[in-house]
Amino acid sequence: MEINIAFLCADISRQFRKKFTDAARSTGSTGAQWRAMLALQQFPGITQGVLAEYLDVEPITVCRMVDRLEQAGLVKRERDPADRRVWQLFLTEAAGPIIDELREIGYNMLDQATGSLTDEEVKQVENYLMTIRDNIIQMDETYTGKGAGHG
Repeated sequence: MEINIAFLCADISRQFRKKFTDAARSTGSTGAQWRAMLALQQFPGITQGVLAEYLDVEPITVCRMVDRLEQAGLVKRERDPADRRVWQLFLTEAAGPIIDELREIGYNMLDQATGSLTDEEVKQVENYLMTIRDNIIQMDETYTGKGAGHG
């Protein structure tokens, strides 16, 4: 079978998500919840709509996820002072130790996955993947199906 870098990247991502979700169960969180908490750590006050776009999921999915995180005492919703119809999302102090534990799980998994590579090889792979990602972001609309006549 021919190796296709796009499918290989997707498969690696799927494998990481699956293994991470299995490992994260000990914390009571899921991989998706961890991604949401990391986004909230990086962008405090983000809205649910923007979080859904960032995570590439439907808004209802984020709403349910935030509901669960709020019930667990890890996230709080606050009204946006500029627009009372909008909820801003913030992590609570209780989220800190869980994020740290999940981050450690992630680092350990990555160390295991790249353990047979040298530090220089890992850096090369990172650079190649960032270049590919940036190239994809810059792709012409012709390739994305959003060009004239495709909308």
